[in-house]
Amino acid sequence: MSTTSLILIGIAAVAIFGAVGAFAIAFRRTAKPPGEAWRSGLAEETRRADKSMTGVRVTPIAVAQPEPVVIPAETTETTIEEVEETPAPQPTPQPTAVAVVEAQRVVEVSPEESGVTRRQFFNRALGATFGIWSAGLSIGFLAFFWPRVTGGFGADINAGAIPDILGQVRTNDGAVVPLFVPEARAYVVPAPDTLSEQFEGRDVAGAGLMALYQRCVHLGCRVPWCVTSQGFECPCHGSKYNEAGEYFAGPAPRNLDRFVVEVTEANELLIHTGTIIETPRAPVPSVEYPRGPSCIGV
Repeated sequence: MSTTSLILIGIAAVAIFGAVGAFAIAFRRTAKPPGEAWRSGLAEETRRADKSMTGVRVTPIAVAQPEPVVIPAETTETTIEEVEETPAPQPTPQPTAVAVVEAQRVVEVSPEESGVTRRQFFNRALGATFGIWSAGLSIGFLAFFWPRVTGGFGADINAGAIPDILGQVRTNDGAVVPLFVPEARAYVVPAPDTLSEQFEGRDVAGAGLMALYQRCVHLGCRVPWCVTSQGFECPCHGSKYNEAGEYFAGPAPRNLDRFVVEVTEANELLIHTGTIIETPRAPVPSVEYPRGPSCIGV
C-alpha cells in the first residue's frame, strides 16, 4: 500500500472520530437533567399554573379561643371561691400545616477531587482529533510539494551504463526500441545526428541518447511507443510524435517534454528528473516519421 493511501486512510479515520466526538458533545449539552425530564411533556399553560411548594412560607393556623364559662341560675348562691376553683376547659389542639421545602446545596470541590468530567473529556478528545487531522494534512501537503532528492521521480536517476543502453535502443536492422526507465518516468531514445536549434545548449542529449518524459503534453496521458510507425502515439486524443519526441499531429501544443541528461565519469547516463525542458513544435522534424502504419486511428 502506498504512502498516499495510508495518509488518506488516516485522514478518513481521524475525520470519523472527530464526527463521533462532536455528536457526543452536542448530545451531552442538549440532554435534560433526570429530574426535569417529565416537565418537557407538559403544556405551557400547565407549567405556568403549577402550584409548587418551593419557596412557600409556612404560617401556623390560629387556635380558637375558649368560650366563656356560663354559670347557671341554680348555682347563683355558689361562693366565688367555688367558681374560681372550677377548672376551665382545655382547648382542643389543632393540627399545624407543615410544608417540606427541597433545597439544593452546591459544594465546590477542587479539580483534584472532581477529576475529569465527561464534557472535559470529550472537549479534549475533539481537540486532539482535530490536531491529529491537521498534522496529517500538513504532512501530506509537505510530501506533495517537497521534492524528492534522495531517489524516485524528482531526483537524479541512473539509467545504467551507456554501452548497454545503446545496445538496447536499436535493433540490428536499425529500428528504434525505446528503453523505459520507471523510476524516471522516461523513455531513453537515440538522439538525432543533428539536433534542432531549440535544443542547443540545453543538455538534452548525451552520448547519443535522450530522455523523453512519458507524459503527453495535451492532457497528461502516458504515451506508448508504436513499433510499426516508429513514433509515440497517444491513445487518449491522437497526438503523435516522432522518435525524438517532436510533434507531428494531434491536439498537443508542443513537443514531448524531456529531461536534462548527464554522462558520469563511470560512463553511465544520469537523468535529472527535477529539470524538465519544454520546447515548441519543431519547424523542421529531425527524423522521418511515420515509417509504417500507425497504431491508432487518424
